Amino acid sequence: MPQRSRRAIRRLLHLSVGAIALAALAACSTRPVGPDYAVPADAVALRVHPGQSFASAGDATLANEKNLLVSNAPLPDHWWHLYRDAELNALIEKALQHNTDLRQALANLERVQAVEQEIAGSARPSLSVGGGPSYGHVSGLSVLAPGHVPSNAFGYSANAGISYQIDLFGQIRRAIEAAQAGTDAAQAAVDLTRVNVAASTARAYAAACTAGLRLDVMQHSIALQTQSADISRRLHDAGKVGSIDVQRALAQVEQLKAELPPLHASRQSALFQLATLTGEQPQDFPREVQQCHEAPRIADTIPVGDGQALLRRRPDIRQAERQLAQATAQIGVATADLYPRISLGLSAASAGRMTGLGRGDTFSWSLGPLISWSIPVNGVAHARIAQAEAGAKGALARFDGTVLNALRETETALTHYARELDRNAHLQAAREQSIQVAEEARKLYANGKTGYLETLDAERVLVNADSALAASQAHIVDEQLALFLALGGGWGVEDSGSH
Repeated sequence: MPQRSRRAIRRLLHLSVGAIALAALAACSTRPVGPDYAVPADAVALRVHPGQSFASAGDATLANEKNLLVSNAPLPDHWWHLYRDAELNALIEKALQHNTDLRQALANLERVQAVEQEIAGSARPSLSVGGGPSYGHVSGLSVLAPGHVPSNAFGYSANAGISYQIDLFGQIRRAIEAAQAGTDAAQAAVDLTRVNVAASTARAYAAACTAGLRLDVMQHSIALQTQSADISRRLHDAGKVGSIDVQRALAQVEQLKAELPPLHASRQSALFQLATLTGEQPQDFPREVQQCHEAPRIADTIPVGDGQALLRRRPDIRQAERQLAQATAQIGVATADLYPRISLGLSAASAGRMTGLGRGDTFSWSLGPLISWSIPVNGVAHARIAQAEAGAKGALARFDGTVLNALRETETALTHYARELDRNAHLQAAREQSIQVAEEARKLYANGKTGYLETLDAERVLVNADSALAASQAHIVDEQLALFLALGGGWGVEDSGSH
């Protein structure tokens, strides 16, 4: 290529780069059309005052006592460590690594991040090249000249172009803003999935353990009733009672044994769920959990924080807020369609016969702006703006609803937890009384001072008290986990930053 052509190309490149830089500066100096995002002043989230405690926190007391069971201390990210259960910690950690729902959320986050990168590329210049060899001859009409006869020959063509859209009205900037908010919303969705996975794993583990506890209680009741049946049999053999007492006692034993299969099924169902939550097949459930017979317990008070901490921690609230920001930016994207689009481009080309490759007369170039404008006379652009504005209104309503729902869920969970603790205290007192009545009834019956119906009734009351107390202990754990789920614990800054 001649030196003159190379110098011309360098000048064109310098000119185009300088023009694009000036255009970029001009575009950045203009304010994008559409509203700038800020949380609306009338949003429900702004009505939650700093340090505002939960109304139901004061209700979380033991029956007839003033021992507070929750505190305003901040909830730790990994709240399950409060149970101080190594097996539970290991299961949740495994679930957070292998759970399929979480893997889907992470894959969706990667997709949204790629979309953001695609949109961000619109703000940078684009470069295109093309060309190739050819063989043939051009039309004779295009080379008419005295004495010129067209002939077959090898030829070539090559072209290159660089273009840049001048974002004078901020459509690209608003699109990037919307994409970034969408990525933040997808990250919040990942954190929300982590919250649900941690709570679901803890619930499945607790369900397996509490089912084991209830099985132990039922087995104990069966053992006591079997002893009572043995007493009836001995009294019958001694001629002191009729056979009907023996039949009643044996029937009560069988009635209690009938309660075992549903409890076994409940425990097995929890074990299967625990396996799938941790990414395993149902039959590969953790065998050590099958031997668990004690409900997880929290020795200390439960830290719940305050209302503002809840709004910062709940991923669904952050997701809804980011979706509102995304919808607001889309108004600017739609508004920019009212204005023309301006692109600055440079193109260069060379074409001819191979024998003339690099000659100055084979080179061409052009530099200039390209203006395109769909004049908004048919109402389409204004309709799109109205759609975007309606979408933003809906996103605000969803944001407000998510905040209100989070506060309601937390208050409800606190109330249920407190009332179940009260119920459990009454059930414990009732069981102690039932034990004394049952023991006294057995003594009276063994000494022939009362009939078996009174003893049977006392033992049924004791069995019911034992079962109700065991079920209440299971409910307490479930209400605790519902409270942790409502509080939005289960993720942290390090968790979000690692994705």
